[in-house]
Amino acid sequence: MKRILTLTLVSIVLTSCGMSTSLYYWGGAQNGTTAYENLVYQSYDKQTPESICRLICMYEDIVSNPGGTRRMPPPGICAEYGYMLLIPENAAIFAEYATAMQRRTFTSGDYASFFPEKGKEMLQKEIELYPESVKFIAPLIERLCK
Repeated sequence: MKRILTLTLVSIVLTSCGMSTSLYYWGGAQNGTTAYENLVYQSYDKQTPESICRLICMYEDIVSNPGGTRRMPPPGICAEYGYMLLIPENAAIFAEYATAMQRRTFTSGDYASFFPEKGKEMLQKEIELYPESVKFIAPLIERLCK
């Protein structure tokens, strides 16, 4: 009986060690942190036009390809992404500095009109996915999407 109990316990421990479940997809793991964490830190630490382009594409990837066990974008990501797209300079930066591969992320090449539209859509998606965020996001939509 002890032997069966020991084997069962060992198999449970070994099985659980191999499983890594995450509620949300954050762009993959790199050196113990997520790609999202690394890119956001780099972008805000030493912001360059190239880091802005990479961050916009990272947000698009996370929102378009939700993973994790919940299969939806993490809380706040749609809001961050929407806000970033609503910054007018970012459309011009993306138009000038994005690589050909980054440009293929979007169907429209007219970033000046596409980004604000997509930004508002992302803010509304945040409310749709996380209704408790309406108190924070609704005033942003009111101020930024006139």
